[in-house]
Amino acid sequence: MVLRKLSKRDTVTKLKAVQEFGAMCKERETEIVKGVLPYWPRIYCKISVDHDRRVREATQQAFEQLILKVKRNLAPYLKSIMGYWLIAQCDTYSPAASAASLAFQAAFPLSKQSEALAFCKEEVLNILQDNLLKETPETLSDPQSVPEEEREAKYVRLVTSSLLAVKKLLATLPKQEIDTLTERLKHLISQNKFWKYSKHKTPQIRGAFFEAVATLCEHTPELIQDEASRACSAVLLSMDDTDPLVLPSLWEAVLHILSNVTDCWKHVNSRKGVMPKLWSLLKEGGRGLATVLHPNLLPFISKLPDEVTDPKLEFYNTFFTSIILGLSSERAVSSPSECAAIVFATLECLRFSLLQNASEEEQSKNIQQMLITDQLLPLVDSALKNPRLQSGPLFHQITDMLVSWEKRDNCLSDSSSGNTFHRLLTDFWDGLTRLCIQQVDRTDADENALSGVSTLLQVMQNPAERSIGGKQGRKKGVRICFSDLEGSDAKVEGGKDQEVVEKNKCAPLADFSAGSGLSPLQSGHLEDLVCHLAELNMVYVNEQDSEKHLRFLSLLISSFPSRRLFEVLLDSRAAGAETTLGGGVGQENTVTQNPAVQFLLQKVVVWLQEDHRKDTDFLVNMVFSVLHCCNSKEERKQILDHISEMDLKWSILLQFIQKACADPAKFEATSGWLKGDVLGEKLVKLAEGLCDMGLKETASLTPCHSDSWALISLALSQHIHNESLIGEAYVEKIITKLHATLSKAKDLSDAGNIEPLVSFICDVASNFFCSVKDCLLLSSAEDLLLTVFQLCAQGQDVTRLSDSLLQKLSHACSAGVHSLLSHSEMEFTEGTFLHGAALWVKKQILSSSFGVKSLQVLVAAVQSLAETLIKTNQACFNLLEKFICCLTPTDLEWKKMRRALPPQWLKAPLLSGRLRVTCEYPCMDVWKFRASLNIPSHLCAAALLGRVIFTTLDLEDCRKKHSLHLSEMQNTISEILYALQWCEEMEYLPAVVSEYHGMLQDMNVTQERIRTESTMWCDVLETLFSRSLQEGSLWALTLTKYIESRTISVSDIKRLYGTVESFFPLNDQNLCTIQALSSILPKEEKESLIALSVAELLSWEETDPSSIRSGPGCLAVLHCCFRCEATADQEVLLAVLMTMMQWRNGKEEFFIFSSDLKEASPSLLALNVEMIRFLSWLAGHSLASLKDTHWDFILCSMLSWLETASENTATYWNPWVQLFVCQTCKLIVVLSEFFKAPPADVVPSLPVNLMGEWEEFFTVGLHSLLLPLLVKITEEFTEPDDPLFPLPVLKSLGIALSYIPLQQLTDNKLQPKFVAGQKTNLPDKLQTLLNTLTPLLLFKARPVQIAAFHLLNKVMPQLPESDSDNARSEDEEEEEPCLSPPEAMMSILAAVEELLDNILGGVQVGEFAVVQPLSDEYCCVLGYLLTWKLILTFFKASSSHLRVQYSLYLRKCRSLHKLLFHLFRLMPDNPLYPGQMTEPAGKDSRTFFTESLHLSVQKTDGLNWEIPHLACSVYYSTLKDLPAMVRLWWNGQEKRVFNTVDKFTSKYVSNVLSSQEIASVHTSTQTFDSMTVKARSTTREVIATYSVDDIFIELVIQLPQNYPLGSISVESGRRVGVAVQQWRNWMLQLSTYLTHQNGSIMEGLALWKNNVDKRFEGVEDCMICFSVIHGSNYSLPKKACRTCKKKFHSACLYKWFTSSNKSTCPLCRETFF
Repeated sequence: MVLRKLSKRDTVTKLKAVQEFGAMCKERETEIVKGVLPYWPRIYCKISVDHDRRVREATQQAFEQLILKVKRNLAPYLKSIMGYWLIAQCDTYSPAASAASLAFQAAFPLSKQSEALAFCKEEVLNILQDNLLKETPETLSDPQSVPEEEREAKYVRLVTSSLLAVKKLLATLPKQEIDTLTERLKHLISQNKFWKYSKHKTPQIRGAFFEAVATLCEHTPELIQDEASRACSAVLLSMDDTDPLVLPSLWEAVLHILSNVTDCWKHVNSRKGVMPKLWSLLKEGGRGLATVLHPNLLPFISKLPDEVTDPKLEFYNTFFTSIILGLSSERAVSSPSECAAIVFATLECLRFSLLQNASEEEQSKNIQQMLITDQLLPLVDSALKNPRLQSGPLFHQITDMLVSWEKRDNCLSDSSSGNTFHRLLTDFWDGLTRLCIQQVDRTDADENALSGVSTLLQVMQNPAERSIGGKQGRKKGVRICFSDLEGSDAKVEGGKDQEVVEKNKCAPLADFSAGSGLSPLQSGHLEDLVCHLAELNMVYVNEQDSEKHLRFLSLLISSFPSRRLFEVLLDSRAAGAETTLGGGVGQENTVTQNPAVQFLLQKVVVWLQEDHRKDTDFLVNMVFSVLHCCNSKEERKQILDHISEMDLKWSILLQFIQKACADPAKFEATSGWLKGDVLGEKLVKLAEGLCDMGLKETASLTPCHSDSWALISLALSQHIHNESLIGEAYVEKIITKLHATLSKAKDLSDAGNIEPLVSFICDVASNFFCSVKDCLLLSSAEDLLLTVFQLCAQGQDVTRLSDSLLQKLSHACSAGVHSLLSHSEMEFTEGTFLHGAALWVKKQILSSSFGVKSLQVLVAAVQSLAETLIKTNQACFNLLEKFICCLTPTDLEWKKMRRALPPQWLKAPLLSGRLRVTCEYPCMDVWKFRASLNIPSHLCAAALLGRVIFTTLDLEDCRKKHSLHLSEMQNTISEILYALQWCEEMEYLPAVVSEYHGMLQDMNVTQERIRTESTMWCDVLETLFSRSLQEGSLWALTLTKYIESRTISVSDIKRLYGTVESFFPLNDQNLCTIQALSSILPKEEKESLIALSVAELLSWEETDPSSIRSGPGCLAVLHCCFRCEATADQEVLLAVLMTMMQWRNGKEEFFIFSSDLKEASPSLLALNVEMIRFLSWLAGHSLASLKDTHWDFILCSMLSWLETASENTATYWNPWVQLFVCQTCKLIVVLSEFFKAPPADVVPSLPVNLMGEWEEFFTVGLHSLLLPLLVKITEEFTEPDDPLFPLPVLKSLGIALSYIPLQQLTDNKLQPKFVAGQKTNLPDKLQTLLNTLTPLLLFKARPVQIAAFHLLNKVMPQLPESDSDNARSEDEEEEEPCLSPPEAMMSILAAVEELLDNILGGVQVGEFAVVQPLSDEYCCVLGYLLTWKLILTFFKASSSHLRVQYSLYLRKCRSLHKLLFHLFRLMPDNPLYPGQMTEPAGKDSRTFFTESLHLSVQKTDGLNWEIPHLACSVYYSTLKDLPAMVRLWWNGQEKRVFNTVDKFTSKYVSNVLSSQEIASVHTSTQTFDSMTVKARSTTREVIATYSVDDIFIELVIQLPQNYPLGSISVESGRRVGVAVQQWRNWMLQLSTYLTHQNGSIMEGLALWKNNVDKRFEGVEDCMICFSVIHGSNYSLPKKACRTCKKKFHSACLYKWFTSSNKSTCPLCRETFF
């Protein structure tokens, strides 16, 4: 099957089949694979030349697997395969060729490959001959099925591969085997078609052809000789073929033709056919192929016979002119490698030509003269002006040639050849001297030319130093050696060259005074030229002060620092000038006698002191050239000291030091000066001056200051052989000064002006720390590092430094710490860097002056230091422990910081009942947050230590090898938990604390992490427990949180406290601890606590209300135990209740009835709160055993407490008062819930009149206080963002008000409130209720908005009744009578619509606007949607005729239009209910439309989805109750909005609404006389059947997919006894009713039935709308025409008159009266 697939035409099929075949060959047994061999040759020969290259590659890979499996069994089939196998190895697609070669190597080892080919040579040659001589594109491929391009490509590839295969065959076969093929090969090359391939249009074929010809020349020269005429013409006349694929093989063939065909030039015309093509090619620079072409030129001209080159002078002139012109070609100009190839070829051919014509004959002399004068020197002249040629190999080649000529001149001085080379040298140097003088002896000398001259001279002096690098050497892989012409001299030359190179390579490491090495040119011409040029330059420098000539002179002196040169320079000025140096007299005389030193003192020093000179680097080079000529270090030191004492620019001194450090030899020569006193003192004074100037000056520093700082940095940081550059004492002095300056700068108040100074010192310190080993052994260096660390650890608000500078400081600090920690003897002692850093950080923390950003900076700096301590050296772990211990505050410091924490954290746990505190009330101001940008110091310490400790523990190495041994670990972790708990308890987080908490989360310093990981390294349970017993309050909450999140055994807890008796006598701390442990105490322990508390409560005899402590504590313990499901006997509970009743009778002062809560003590308030809590729990659990007196006490106390609460709203800022009110409301809720639905088993045991008393007295009393209390609180506390706002009270109050009866709302006792100009039909009390509560819908506190909504929602269904009796008469001659919903609500809409336009105006319809929960925008949107929900409730409760008028009003004021636009901005794109998969809603998906919305006052979770859910709920109600108006709005929208609404409604709402509509038909209890209604849920149809007497009508109502947006279709069912026209009218009427009435399908059917009934009763249709009942206001036709007596609807007539502008009857056209 696989073999059959291989013959398919489809490429993909073949490719898969080949790959499958290869896999099968690899996997199957050998015997099975052998069975394929008979079929394989035919298939292989076909697919190995397939058009697709992937198939060819895969074929060879599969063949390799076949070979590896069958091995020798392939032998019988070799002859039929070998031809195509050899062609495959020459495939133009390299991967395929490589795969074929690998297969060949797998079949035959290297030694056997030639034998294998010899075995099949006849068959192979047959195939190759056929391919080359017989095949055409049409014979290779079927023209009917294969495109022309593909046929041509296959032919080209096969011919190319066949030609290359001929080459490979001849190259592989032994000589004797090739001889046997002579006749066959002769036949091949005798064919005209073979030689035509040299002119083929395809470069691949031409390239392969020339390769084959070259191979034939090499292995069968006699055959080529026989075909010399065609071979020479084909090859030599193609010399201008410059295709990149052809040229390499073409020139290979050219050289083989010239070598093997003796009379090759007889067959071509060299002057007309060959050479002109070559000259043209050379002039164009090889047309971009110089790197390939030009290396062949030397072999080419070496094989040219005399008949071609005669006359030689003209030939050489033309040749070199052409080749040199090639340097100007475009590719040679742009490509350095092309240019280099041309230069190499030019110089090689030039040297060869000179050697060829080295005789003293006249012709040879002319040639020599021409080559030097007309070719070489003009080339050098152009190179002197061309930087491109200067950087190439030209000068090196010329130098190499001159060295060769000098050697020949020396070796052959007595012969004629020696005279020739002597003359050549003389001619060249004379010419070069003229060129150089021509460039130098000019006032307007060209800088490029001067640079070219200096480059040429430097290369000649020292070719190794001016080498163009290994790049050129690598590219020119072969160096031509003229062995035949130069004889043994070449070897000598090479040896000397190598010796010189080696010597020059070692020159930098040799003694500095040895100079720069000897030049390979020894004839003296070079030195003469240099001296001549130097003398000429001095004229221009002295007379014209030429900068260009001075630079050129510097280059000459640097390259040739010889005594003779300096003598020449001295001769050029007046002798006898006075030259002196500091130092001893004898020593001075010795030094100043040196001409180099005289030149330095007379000229160079003067030039250095010139102020106008900006660039002095070349003058510094001159100085070092002078130092070359000094004999000792002392002389050099004396010279450099003299220069140092001069008043030179600091940049010059910097250049001297940089040059001295450039290499070890120069450093060694100048080390005495560098470490000497002169330089050291000068640098110290420089540092002092810079620092003082930086502190005084505020202007930006000048560039000379930058050079000065760079000089200081270099002097401190540069180290050679681990020794400082300058003396150690001077390093110490400079570092001390830098530290002192940086310390002063750090303390400056206006620090922004010292940034440049700090930046410079930072750069110096960074380089010093990075470069100098053991630099921190200096005490001043440690002090400097500490100051740098302090700058890094302070925020920008303190330092006022830029980000870039702080980054530099951080880098410097890191470098310093790394250097510090590299010492093995590092200790943590007083005065060291680590100890100083720890103390400074601790001091900063205790000062409590950090904002979030500055704290982050400090934490990051300390963290970086800790990480470096561990990562640098594991031995530093003990240092880290000591560092952290030093950072940690003491217990006293921790306690002081805890007391400084703001107390606002108390509010949330106090009101939630998680904490009981009876401390003295802080004043009102304490509860107000002042805008502070500083974080409390306790939080700062916790964040810092937490980050450092966790960073340490996060490192794997520390976890594996170490554990942190800190003496205060438990206390520190406890304090961190305390700080985290404080943040968590803050209900109103100021911005700075909120940012701080977020920072801790980012740093992963969290309670969860501590609880999960603390068991591994530090358990803090015992510490937290002891702190809770000592201080209570927040420690108890911290303990609670720690316990709740961990699995702690009872035994572990019991081990902490021993017995429960240890908690008594009770105090605040013990009580807090009991509350913290209550959730995990065993049942027996809780019962013991109850018993002990009850016993102490019953025996409590306290009389002073201001000092009561034990009573509230005992009640609190009872409440804690009861909440944790502890049980107690009824007798015990009743005993506690009776005790409270006794207090009521005997100790009335314990009860704050009708009291001023401002005067109540904390203990008294706490006692009442605990009593209320106990009664609330009792009312919810043990009501059956309560008697009349018990109930009277509970209910009367509740009412009295509520009265007290309502009378003291001014104290609601107090959290303890808020707690009292909240607990009172909770008691009300518990009792209201009980009396709303009392348990059946409890009812019989209740007192007889209890239920009646509750409803008639207590409910009235409660809610007459609660409702005004809501209004009163919102009037007194108007800003919900104020921390004093009693939000918890409003939440509790809102829940309590949810139980208010409707009757009490309608008969409320609110203060009357009316609005001037307000139209209303409502009773005064209802109007007052609306006017009072509707503004609360926009109150900026969500609980108030929700509470107001629930209260108004109860009365909404009652309001339409007031409009029923006062609705407009239907006879009013008005177009469409309308009526407004309650104006109190419409005014709310009008007020908020403009705000909503501002909030949502920028959001397009269909985009989802995210509203931040509890923001001002949130409250605005919430109030708007709640108002609409109320209006829709009101609308739904209205009668049909009122609903029409309300809807007309909404249409006129366009409020509904605005609502719908806003809804499509507030509803999410995919309204999936939270917790669902984020996929498009499916059948069973829960969405905001399928799930009802519960608006809870106390809801805190999921608020981010409340607005979207509410918006969906409002949209659903709008579609359900106002479908006609929504449909009207939708049809009027632009296309984008139209489609968005349609798509959303169809996808998420229509199914739900349709299902409910169908279900309402099923479950409807409405019955009709003479009409039945059925529904089909699957088809979304409603079938109405109407029958009267003999008339039977069936109507089918079909709901659309986008219901209710789309039109409802009414289709005809069966009908009997109705005329067609009447039937059509009725169907049209039903369709109109269902489309235009805002109601359900059942309401529409009822309206239609009414219409039909009236028709049968004899009422005539209105002749305008053809309906008995009006489609909008449901009126009958009553307006009759006096002429025709026909009756019309009033609304229809009004519309007729206004639209036609006539007052005639629509029927008879008479005037209508």
